[in-house]
Amino acid sequence: MASTVRTTTLPSGEPLPVLGQGTWKMGEDARRRADEVKALRLGLDLGMTLIDTAEMYASGGAEEVVAEAIAGRRDETFLVSKVLPSNASRAGVRRACENSLKRLATDRIDLYLLHWPGSVPLTETVEAFEALKAAGKIRHWGVSNFDTDEMEELVGLRDGGNVQTNQVLYNLSRRGPEFDLAPWSRERGIPLMAYSPVEQGALARNARLEAIAARHNVTAAQIALAWVMAQEGVIAIPKASRQEHVRQNASALDIKLTPEDFADLDRAFPPPTRKRGLEMI
Repeated sequence: MASTVRTTTLPSGEPLPVLGQGTWKMGEDARRRADEVKALRLGLDLGMTLIDTAEMYASGGAEEVVAEAIAGRRDETFLVSKVLPSNASRAGVRRACENSLKRLATDRIDLYLLHWPGSVPLTETVEAFEALKAAGKIRHWGVSNFDTDEMEELVGLRDGGNVQTNQVLYNLSRRGPEFDLAPWSRERGIPLMAYSPVEQGALARNARLEAIAARHNVTAAQIALAWVMAQEGVIAIPKASRQEHVRQNASALDIKLTPEDFADLDRAFPPPTRKRGLEMI
């Protein structure tokens, strides 16, 4: 039985859970595939119905893992995938999407993202996304790794205002987006999707987080994840290949950080006081 997960809202009005599942580095080792599939399926059971993947991850292998995990459960899954900038031309987007649909064993992608800004004019990519929407191949589109100036350019284009999300690197140790990108996005009702919310596991071993975690009888990773999900208009997409970690991620939804916790976290991980370039990993 799926649990109730808090939601935020896309500009389209569609609600999305604030906690989803990432798949970066899945599909790289056939020996881990069964565990990866089981982890994603458990996440669905626990209400983490948003699954994020990309054609780049394991050269399509992650999409194939997702296909196995959502078999028979497609309608309960909100599926996100990404197109590489090198495939972002009109013909390239169409071809890449068709290939992703085949690997995902589905007839549509719920949210299709441009993985990062590239050399193809944004106008051409937006036109390609809109054509895929009209054809029923994708339901929504968005971007990833776009800084504030790039988002400004995007929304100024014809149909650019149809962007539904911006997926960026955001966690306690990478708070740069808070200076301008996050406020800009909130004003326009465009959620940020935070990848690597536990900094690829690095925050799970942070002594300052462990001290706060001890007050809640949880792990440092859960505190880091709870903090991300406490930010307005932010969706966290941690990757978990083990069922134990999936359960811990889901349990982070129940953590109620106190004003003392937030103050301690701000001292340990100060918010930005000036503009920083958007970081990527």
